[in-house]
Parts: sequence; structure tokens; C-alpha cells
Amino acid sequence: MLQKTYLKTKDYCKVKFSVSPENAETVELLGLNNDWENPIPLSKKKDGTFSAEITLPKNTQHEFKYRVNNSEWINDPEADNESENEFGSKNSVLVL
Repeated sequence: MLQKTYLKTKDYCKVKFSVSPENAETVELLGLNNDWENPIPLSKKKDGTFSAEITLPKNTQHEFKYRVNNSEWINDPEADNESENEFGSKNSVLVL
């Protein structure tokens, strides 16, 4: 799930990323601002979902993926779009 909160007086948007993959011990978010080297860990909640809130500039577009248990890559089904990547699969796209 993606939840966007636009702040009227600021030039950025708060985005809450939330995902519930089965059998997940860890979930990381990669690709924001084209940074695939520094994962953002998502916090595990009591109900089994993982989430993180990130501040990103308005009027931007970001490709991203979730990495589950340091091995499985998944997309966000509620992303604004998808884009082909160099590995023959697709990345989720967030449009702000």
C-alpha cells in the first residue's frame, strides 16, 4: 500500500510504504532516488505488515522494489505504474 500525504506549504510529500509478504522476516525498500545500494528497512508491525514513511520531493518519479528476506524482490501492487528494468523484470513506479 502506498499512502501519499501532500503538504500544502512544503515542496515535499510524505509517503507511507506498507506491504505484507508471506513468511517475511525482513523487508527493505530499494531504488528511491535511484539508490539501489542503500536499502531502507521497513519496520515490522504486530499484525505482520511492514512499513516505513519516507519524505520525497514533489513533482518527481521514483522506481522502487521491496526486497524480502534479503533474497526475493517484489513490486507494490498499488504503485502508480510499472517500468521495465535492465534485468528483464519490472520495477514499481511512484509518481508524486
